[in-house]
Order: sequence, then structure tokens, then C-alpha cells
Amino acid sequence: MDDAVYTSNTAYEQCTGLTDDDVMFLRTIEGQLPIVADVSRADILLYSRLGSPTPVVLAHARPHSAAPVYMRALVGEPVPDYQEPTLAGALLSRLWPRGHSSVTEGAPVVKQTYLVQRPGRPQVIGALRIDTNLLEHERQRRRSPAFRRAVRQLQGMAQRGQLIGAERLSPFGESDGMIVTDRERVIRYASGVATNLYRRIGTPVGLIGYSLSQLGTADNDLARTALSQCICMEREEEADGRYWIKKAIPLLGLPRPGWARGLTPGDATDLPNGVLLIVRDTTASRRQEQALRVKTALIQEVHHRVKNNLQTIAALLRIQSRRVRYKESRLAIEDAVRRILSVAAIHEFLSGQDSRVINIKDVSSRIVTQLRDGTLGPDKHIDFQLDGPPIYLPARQATACALVINELLQNAVEHGFKERQEGRVNLILEDEADRVVVRVRDNGTGLPADFDIQTAESLGLQIVQTLVQEDLKGTIEIHDSDGAEAIVAFPKSILGGE
Repeated sequence: MDDAVYTSNTAYEQCTGLTDDDVMFLRTIEGQLPIVADVSRADILLYSRLGSPTPVVLAHARPHSAAPVYMRALVGEPVPDYQEPTLAGALLSRLWPRGHSSVTEGAPVVKQTYLVQRPGRPQVIGALRIDTNLLEHERQRRRSPAFRRAVRQLQGMAQRGQLIGAERLSPFGESDGMIVTDRERVIRYASGVATNLYRRIGTPVGLIGYSLSQLGTADNDLARTALSQCICMEREEEADGRYWIKKAIPLLGLPRPGWARGLTPGDATDLPNGVLLIVRDTTASRRQEQALRVKTALIQEVHHRVKNNLQTIAALLRIQSRRVRYKESRLAIEDAVRRILSVAAIHEFLSGQDSRVINIKDVSSRIVTQLRDGTLGPDKHIDFQLDGPPIYLPARQATACALVINELLQNAVEHGFKERQEGRVNLILEDEADRVVVRVRDNGTGLPADFDIQTAESLGLQIVQTLVQEDLKGTIEIHDSDGAEAIVAFPKSILGGE
């Protein structure tokens, strides 16, 4: 699930009778709903009808801990009175509604409604409705009375906007354990998951009746702080070589009977009488992250060494080229040096980042710089221009693309300006969503009249054709355009590591 709670400004705008303070209070409740939905294993809908002829769904929280009742978010949808007479009647009469059952999207659902008022104000401005799949409802009913009371307290606090800090809590999952304590931090309920989690660090088999201070963990301090400050808290800790995420939610007393019939929210007790602890063992995921970091560091080191080795080979070849007597042989060695440096540029980028995805525009800039500094003689004045957005390609594709760009730029300089001392070469990168287009355009002498890329004897063009067709699975065309223009197009790889 991408979102913990769904909301919409448009939904609030439908309820024209809400004041700015009303909206602010309802927004506060909205931020507190996700953790309540998770613990309740239910969908929670926040309604209002002030200024609207029918109740409107302002926010919809769906649980991470169970399958949601509704397959889509209901935010902004009006609810005709005939469809939900209990909800509509409650909002109009301010009578405390009872829970009722109905069939929703083909499954039986238990619906409970809680009226919403601002602190110190008698006016009902909205309602919370907790919709639970009948199977989940029956499971909850069979759990400990201490846990059921904690869930009701949590729901009541959300109704009154008293779950301070709940919006900062991470989602609750099925692998999380739950513990309920009283005000003295003595355990009154422990889920089976929680019991198994604490067994891993040698705590008693049965947690119920033990004080948090006896567990030998930081739970007691966390619960004490949450109770004293009356705020939801979350911490990460390490205990006996294991890593944990723990949440502490102070539990306030339930409102007195009849509160919704005329008493104000202030009549409910504001003193916490217990705490709900939610624990998660993240040891496995943390160790996987650590292993991945080590593996990434090793791979980066390998790329760094490969880059250094390639640059060393290029330097040795340059030294060798100075001793070669024949110009044709010397030029062939220099071409090989440039190809090696193009591959080295890819490994340099891979050695400096975690991702195997390369920004080909950055690589192109490096290739242009190498070509300008290493190829052009003092009598040549060629202006290189690189245009286009950043384009990210997986390492293998980026390597082939870099070699193609190197060859096309080199070809433009050698053949387009063989008899000219100045000119311009444009390298244009185009991102067309599912494919990449590379254009290399020069204003040189143009192509020979009998030019045919399929029969060209140039080693550089033969390399380009092989890379484009075999590695990039793309196409290449070269034609006259006030000089010459080469166009390479290829699909983006869907294999991130290829």
C-alpha cells in the first residue's frame, strides 16, 4: 500500500459549514488514523456533513496489518442517508450510535461510529467510522480483555485528537508484536509475536505480570517517557546483538457514557492509565543492509581499480606510440587509447556511486573533454557542444553507448575537418521515454558521394555498427546535413543490472 491515509482538499471544500478551526482539528485526527487502523486491523473513515446535504468522506485510513475492507479509497465520496442511516442519524441527532453489521463489496463488515467534537465545544463536526471485516472482528473479540480495552482507548483518543505524535510513527506490520501495560508499567497483555520476539533475547517465556523494568531492555524508559509526556514515541535500539524498532503509545481513559449526548471532550479523562508498546525485530533487514553496503563498497573498489588499470594501460600505449615509426600505426594506437579511456570513464562513475545506473550525459562530457585535450592539435579550433537532458542507463548499456559516442565524435573530427582548421561538432542526447536517441552533427566537408555505411571500411564505423546492433539492439543512420549527421537510436534496457 503506497499511502497510509488518503485525503483530499476537495472533500473538505464540500463541507462548507466547517470553520478553519474545525478543519484544523479534523486534520489533526486525520494524521493520527494510520496507526489506529493498523492496530484495529480495520478501515477508518472520517466523515463530516456540515454544510453538505449528505455525509462526505474526508479521510480514509487503510491498515497495513490486514487486508483492507475497501479495495479503493473512498475520499470525497458523499454517502446518501438511505445507504448509511445510522451514520446520518448520528450526525444529525448527536445520539451515540451502536455498532451494526452490513455487507460491503460482497463481504460482511462490522461498522462502529464515533462522533467527533472539538475540545470544549458541544457541536458535532464529524464522525469516525471503524469498518472491520467480520472475520477480523471475531478474531479481535477472542483476544484478551486488556487488549480489547487498549484498542477502544486508542480509537477514543483518535476520536478526540489526543494521539499526539502518532503521525510520526512508522506503519505497523503483521510481524510486529504488541504489549499492553498498566500505569505502573506492569504487562497485562502480550501478543504471541511479542512473546516470541522477547524470547530471542532470553526474557521470560510468559511476559504477563512482569514489569518492563524486569525485561533488561530500554522499554521501561521508553514507556515512562511516553506516559509522563503523554506523547507517542518511537525509538530504534540494539539489545544483545539484535536491532529493534519500538513504539510507545500512552493510553488515556475512555470517555464517560453519554459524552456524545451533550458532554464535551474535556469530560473524558486526560490521565494516561497504561501504554501500548509495539515492537519489531529488524535484525535480519539490518544485517542484509550491512551486507549490501559491504558488497557495494567492494564493487566500487573493483571499479576504481579497473579504472586505474585502464588508465595505466592507456598511458603505456601512449608511450609506445611515441616510439612507433609509421604514422598509420601511431594513429591506430591513439585510437585504441581513446577507446580504453572511454571505458575507463564508465568505471570511474561506477566507482563513485552506489547505483549501477549511469548518467550518460556526464560520461559524454568526460569523453568530449578527453577528445578536445588529447586529439586536437594546436592548429585545430573545433567547438564541441553537448545538449540534452540527463539520461540514466544501466552500466552495460552505458558502456556500449559511451564507446559509440567516442567513435562518432572521433570520426566527425578526423573526416569532417581533415582539410579544415575550425568548425563545430554538436552532440545531442534525446530521451524519448522508452528509447534514447544520440545525434552527432558537424559542419565539416560532409560525406563522400559514394558513402554507404554498410560497406564502409573504417574500423571506427564497423565498431559502431557492431555495438549499436548487437549490444544496444538499435539502429544507426548517417547522412549529409550541412556537413554530416549520425543518428543512433536504441531502446532503454529494462534490466537494471545489464
